[in-house]
Amino acid sequence: MRLSEMSGKEIVDLKRGERLGVLGHADFEIDENTGMIRSVLIPSMKWFGFRKQGEEVTIQWENIKKIGTDMIIIDFEDKE
Repeated sequence: MRLSEMSGKEIVDLKRGERLGVLGHADFEIDENTGMIRSVLIPSMKWFGFRKQGEEVTIQWENIKKIGTDMIIIDFEDKE
């Protein structure tokens, strides 16, 4: 899958059933030594980016469970 094909997919938290953002608004953290993706950084926005709520959410690459045609399903521990 190409990065351009991932853009626009919604990121959904498996445990909470919550929409965390859209991948087009996210950044990737890449390991400079291996070129592998370490994590996805998603800005914490409220509904379609109208109001910024705070800091970004970091999703480790190993927490991504499924990349589908419309969304990316993740399962991660919230550190609240």
